[in-house]
Amino acid sequence: MSAAERAGEPAARPAPEPAGDMDGPWSSTVRRDGAGALSVGSVPLAAIAEEFGTPAYVVDLDDLRARSRAYAAAFEDAFSAENGLAGADVYYAGKALLTVGIARAVAECGLRVDTSTGGELAVALRAGVPGAHIGLHGNNKSDAEISAAIDAGVGRIVVDSLAEIDRVEMLAAERGTSVPVMVRVTTGVHAGGHEFIATAHEDQKFGLSLASGAAAEAIRRILARPALELVGIHSHIGSQILDLAGFEAAARAVLTLRADVHREHGTLVPEVDLGGGYGIRYTGTETVPPSPALIASTLADVVSRVCTEVGTPVPRISIEPGRSVVGPAGLTLYRVGTIKDVALGEGRSRRYVSVDGGMSDHIRTALYGAQYTAALANRAAPAGAVPARVVGKHCESGDIVVDHVALPDDVARGDLLAVPATGAYGRSMSSQYNLVPRPPVVGVEGGGARVLVRRETVDDLLGLDLDA
Repeated sequence: MSAAERAGEPAARPAPEPAGDMDGPWSSTVRRDGAGALSVGSVPLAAIAEEFGTPAYVVDLDDLRARSRAYAAAFEDAFSAENGLAGADVYYAGKALLTVGIARAVAECGLRVDTSTGGELAVALRAGVPGAHIGLHGNNKSDAEISAAIDAGVGRIVVDSLAEIDRVEMLAAERGTSVPVMVRVTTGVHAGGHEFIATAHEDQKFGLSLASGAAAEAIRRILARPALELVGIHSHIGSQILDLAGFEAAARAVLTLRADVHREHGTLVPEVDLGGGYGIRYTGTETVPPSPALIASTLADVVSRVCTEVGTPVPRISIEPGRSVVGPAGLTLYRVGTIKDVALGEGRSRRYVSVDGGMSDHIRTALYGAQYTAALANRAAPAGAVPARVVGKHCESGDIVVDHVALPDDVARGDLLAVPATGAYGRSMSSQYNLVPRPPVVGVEGGGARVLVRRETVDDLLGLDLDA
């Protein structure tokens, strides 16, 4: 047992080497060359740092497309008419990372796009995603956001409260149109990691409770409104889910509600959305996440069995993966600055390795206690390693990028560090804390690299300040 483990801390482990598969924290094209330097899609990370600077979000677009196609194919096969099912749609959860290039790439691979704000909706539309292939979520949608969704002809607005039903109906009636809506149901089933990302327990802001009768009341109200078309029932149980058992319980609850609606109102709701939240590996030590094929076959079996039990035809199914599509496809590239060895007592020490970014571009460690790993990217590492904590440049003691990792004992100022599995929620949760401009998003594909979203500058910061 290491000194860190004796002190109640997890052992500092080196980053797992890229394996060229879809199961680890690295994208499938990340490799080490003969000199020990990392590349993605055959483009050296050192060359990316030289051309685009650091920190930088790097997205392996070939890997992203492969994951998108895997989801599209798996659900098309599992929910085919040949299997007695009514088909399925895969919506990419844009909150994970949405740029025009990302939206265009996933759409080209057969995915639809789920949005949760007017900004995300605007990006999806700018990318050329048809309105009918876009959904709009949100627990507190503005009238402007609802209006934009209606005007774009979105395929579904996911209603999150009883009051929202009236507002959507009013805005639809003003336009003389009918709007497709789904009802987001809180089933009481929740799964995944941190409490803040478990989204189906009763004491939280999302959805309409199944247990209290609010979900059934929402459905009754929608069915009575001519300007609203009930197209589906929606459930989302959490995030970073590595065990599919929770989806069976949630599917059973939602499909039973659908059967109750059929008996009470004579309406067979055509679609059920079982949400997303499928997990990934961040450090390489987690459980191997379920593949798209396993997710699809598991859900197909559950839907078929439960519909037989409750005596209703199977609905069309939709899901909303985000993290599992783009998370491993991305990494964040940093340059090392100050290095400091801190004595912890009892013969223990920790090396603090500061990088040129931090919690403004990587908030999940501070926000959720999320665990990541890091690897030297610009050269080979010697055999010796030291326990390290990778920290940022912000004026916060909690500004931690990677809490526990073994880094080469000769890590030095100017070295490059790569943090894998940051494609989801790195850029999308970034800020300008301490007035640090946000990094660029660099896409790599076909042996080349290009900027998807440019780096912010000090001029951008000052341009927003009307007294500057």
